[in-house]
Amino acid sequence: MERKVKVNIDKLLQEYNLSLRELSRLTNIRHAVLSELKNGKRSSMHFSHIEKIANALNIDSVCEIMEFEETVS
Repeated sequence: MERKVKVNIDKLLQEYNLSLRELSRLTNIRHAVLSELKNGKRSSMHFSHIEKIANALNIDSVCEIMEFEETVS
């Protein structure tokens, strides 16, 4: 098994009762970037994006924003 990093945008939107557009406004991250992260279409994420999400949602642990997901190779 291999692992890949998964960004928990769906989980965050649900937990904080936000739309993708609202998260974009709160974090000042382009909607398109958040959408790509949400849909697994983006293979990288800037540390500044993690910081912006954490600051906007008052998150203390990066584990709430991202996690490892096991994949079959």
